[in-house]
Parts: sequence; C-alpha cells; structure tokens
Amino acid sequence: MGVSNSMAAGQRVLPRYDSKDQYRYPAFMPSSADRTVKSFDPAEFVIPTAKQEDWRYAPLERIGEFFEPFRPSGETQVRLSFLDGSGAVSAGSDASVSFERASRSDPLPGSVGKPADRAAALEWDCVQQIYALDVHRDLDQPLLLNVRGTGEDLDALHVAVRFDPGVHATLVIDHRGLARLSEGFEISVGENAVANVISIQEWDAGAKHLGSQRIRVDRSGRLNHSVVTLSGGVVRLRMDPDFGGPDGYLNMLGVYFVDPGEYVEHRTMVVHNHPSCTSRVVYKGALNGKDARSAWVGNALILPQASQTDSYELNRNLVLMPGAVAESEPQLEIENGNIVGAGHASSVGRFDDGQLFYMRSRGIPESAARKLVVHGFFSELVEEIGIPAVSEHLMATIDRRLAMEED
Repeated sequence: MGVSNSMAAGQRVLPRYDSKDQYRYPAFMPSSADRTVKSFDPAEFVIPTAKQEDWRYAPLERIGEFFEPFRPSGETQVRLSFLDGSGAVSAGSDASVSFERASRSDPLPGSVGKPADRAAALEWDCVQQIYALDVHRDLDQPLLLNVRGTGEDLDALHVAVRFDPGVHATLVIDHRGLARLSEGFEISVGENAVANVISIQEWDAGAKHLGSQRIRVDRSGRLNHSVVTLSGGVVRLRMDPDFGGPDGYLNMLGVYFVDPGEYVEHRTMVVHNHPSCTSRVVYKGALNGKDARSAWVGNALILPQASQTDSYELNRNLVLMPGAVAESEPQLEIENGNIVGAGHASSVGRFDDGQLFYMRSRGIPESAARKLVVHGFFSELVEEIGIPAVSEHLMATIDRRLAMEED
C-alpha cells in the first residue's frame, strides 16, 4: 500500500470537521470564535430574529429600532465626578485623570475589539457622543460617571476607558432617567493595573438600554467588573472580555432584580486567548412578579494557545412570585487540554415557602422574612462589590421594591 507524501515526510494528517457528522470528531467542531462575526460595519450583520442564538431570548418586538440606522438625539447627559461628591473631573483639572470628547479617529475609541452584534455595530456607526477617559495614576476616591437619560428619543453613547499600567482605581457608572439608549463601552486594563468597574442600571420604567462592553486585561492586570441592574423596561448588556497578555485576572459579578413587565438580559462572553489567565463569573438575579423576565448567557472559550487557564462561571436565579421566567444558559468551550480548571453551574429556583414558614413560626413577620431570604441570596456578591455606598443602595432599593409588592 502506498504512503502519502505527507505521511512519508513524517507529518501528521489531522481529520477534518464534517458538518454532516459533527460529533465524529468533536475536537474539530467550530467554536464560537469561528462562528461569531465581529465587525465595525453593520452590513456584516443580519437583522436579528428569534431564530438566532444571540437573540432568541430577547423581546425583539420591543427593541427593533436599535437594528436600523438612526440619527442619535444627543440628549443623553454625561458627567464625571468623584463618588464622594468632591467635584467634577475634566481635562486638565486633575493630573491623575483625563476625560474629554473624542472621535472615531482618536487612538483610544475603537481600540478594544470589534462589535459582536448588529446593535453594537450600529451604535459605533451612528454615535456622535464619544468620550475618552484615561486614568493615569492611583486614585484614593472612586470616579463616578453619571449617564442620564432625558427622554424617549433614540440616542447613542460611546465611552472608551483606559487604566494605565500599574494604576489602582475604581470607576462607578450610574445609569438613570428615561432613555432609549444604544451604548458602547471599551475598558482597557493596563499591565499590572488593578481596576474596579461597577456598572449600575437604575432606569425609569419604560426605558430601553442595549449596551455592549468590550474588555481587555493586559499582562498581569486585574479587573473586578460588577454589573448591578435594578430597573428598566428592557435592559440587554453584552460583555466581551479577553486578555492582552499572560497572567491576567478577571472577576465578573452580576446582581439583577426584575419587576413585572421588565426584561433584563446579561451575556458574558469570556475569551481566554493567553496562557495562565483566570476568570470568575458569578451572576445572581431575583424576579419579583408576573411577566418579569430575565436571561443570562455565559460563555467561557479557552483557545489552543491559552494553557494553564483557570475559569469558572455560575448563575443563580430566585423566582419570588409565580409568573416570572428566568433563562440560564452556561457554555464552556475548551480547545486546550493543558488547563488548571474549567467549570460552570446554573439554577432557577422558586422562593422557599418552607423557609418562610419556619421564620414566621419563630415570630418573624412575613415581610421581614422575605427580605431576609433575599438578603441572604445576594449577600456574598454584594459584599464582594467592595463599595459600601453602592452595596447599601442596592439592598435598600431591593427592600423598597419588595415592600411595594406587598402593598
């Protein structure tokens, strides 16, 4: 029997992926990195439908305006200050921070990855409000970026954030008001930098917010990234982190509370593309009433070059009242056998009536008992956010919502 030239030369001939028999060689199946389109050009993306994996949970009938070209209103208000209220921060006012209007041609905007869906590409294509925030030195006080919606006119906003190498700093992003906002954030954490970013969504009823956050953590950098979604008619946030070098650390926390008629979706799409990097993703949500809907989709992709990866993702959902629907979809794709560990878990559970009965039998009123259960569910994540003012506000807001439901 003859020997092929490649075999004769001592080369290994790898089997090829067969779309008609995709499980024959599972290791050669295309990963999400092979399937996902990423582009600044909206024309590269089809208009979303419920048949598409990325959009199958979303209420497309409520957000169709975000998928066609539009002229932004420019009415969204943006202001940077310190969290303690010590004053505004602007270009030249503080040597530690620069914050200024920018354009697509500037170096910082557009430097962290490419849009991964049509809404994000259209935001980049249409946006007029572009800001560059650069943190040059360690900060004793957290920065506060206020984003205020002022009406229902469709708007777009893009903010590029960079933490310079070695910097230790915290940024809180606070969304409030009434808005229909398509928003893009780019977050770059420099070599050996330690950054803490907290994004809060506390919109008025009926607000719509489609957000994309592209994230890169450079060599030996560390990012603690927290998302707190407390209200809004439709809130859909997609986070796309990767690494710019080895030994990066990414910790992603999420807390969401969904009232009747609201839809909240979070997508965390972590790509391990360098060796010896670690990622942790933990999201928890509570749904409080009929027609409250949430979706969490988490994907950890470990590429062939990402040896010694350590990755884990977890999602828990607590359904407080009948009629709420929570979707939870963890995904793990491993293309490298030399890893430290990788795992995922998720659950959707209803409020424990037995636990409630036990506390009431000990003399605890029902309203207080419900609050205790919810506090216990969220407590670990809330403490890990690490900003007391944010943690206290979060729990006070949830307590207020629970009290309103009882009334």
